[in-house]
Amino acid sequence: MKNLSALHAGRLTLSGLALTGLLAVTACGGNSDPAAGPGGDGAGGSIVVGSADFPESQIIAEIYAGALKAEGIDAGTKLNIGSREIYMAAVEEGSVHVVPDYSGNLLLFADPEATAESAEEIVAALPEALDARIPDANLGVLEASEAENKDAMVVTKETAEKYGLKSMADMGEVCGELIIGAPGTFRERSYGLPGLKERYGCEPAGFEAINDGGGAITLEALLNDDIQVADIFTTTPSIVDNDLVVLEDPKNNWLAQQVVPVVNLDTVGEDARAVLNEVSAELTTEDLINLNRQVSGDEKRNPSDAAAGWLEEKGLAGS
Repeated sequence: MKNLSALHAGRLTLSGLALTGLLAVTACGGNSDPAAGPGGDGAGGSIVVGSADFPESQIIAEIYAGALKAEGIDAGTKLNIGSREIYMAAVEEGSVHVVPDYSGNLLLFADPEATAESAEEIVAALPEALDARIPDANLGVLEASEAENKDAMVVTKETAEKYGLKSMADMGEVCGELIIGAPGTFRERSYGLPGLKERYGCEPAGFEAINDGGGAITLEALLNDDIQVADIFTTTPSIVDNDLVVLEDPKNNWLAQQVVPVVNLDTVGEDARAVLNEVSAELTTEDLINLNRQVSGDEKRNPSDAAAGWLEEKGLAGS
């Protein structure tokens, strides 16, 4: 990206939702005949819904699959595929047909030089960016949900008080005394260590690769002061439950991150797309926090059970 600090995170407005509705059937090249695969008129086979290797992605994948099955569309899940590079390759080659993703990071994956600034612009830029990144695949981005989950630099209350931390700018001034814990990909991605250095002059004393998506292992390391700063997603219940401090991001290192379904349009037809768009219309950020608490909190609910409860609550579980 030419200047990530120019990106402004924001929630999708009603006009933005209208815009993303237009994108629901936008193909990124190739044949988008809905009868070419599962979920279309006259199509056969089963839709495979994939997920990344962290609980929230698993929950959303289970919601997608459950909603499809409730409408009589054969669907199953393939969870814990791995990083974006891995699951996008699976969607490209067709072993996975649908995967939930996050708008800003997906755009950076597709086009590191993108200059989209608003949430609406990010979603609008995705089809063309994906087409340029993966020209031989018929990929589409369906409607973006209101639900948003961003990375955040999080510290304990004690660390915030010790160093006077309210923002990532404050963190940059004492970064040489801090160890940051985050997924291994944070080391190279533009919004990770390179972004912290570029925008906040932050070069940490150390970096610990913890690949649980800001989960229990990351939290334990933070609370034990093995690390002083953690990359934890904003929908993680442990932030509120442990009175952690989310550092402000005045230079907008983090992009708008709305949940969006990415589909292989050769294998996901019109009927399935309509179901997935209906899910997006219902899913909120508060829903994600509550679902994450059910699965990752003391209840330790199975992602499929949590998803089934959400579908029932929203009237999407079928008859």
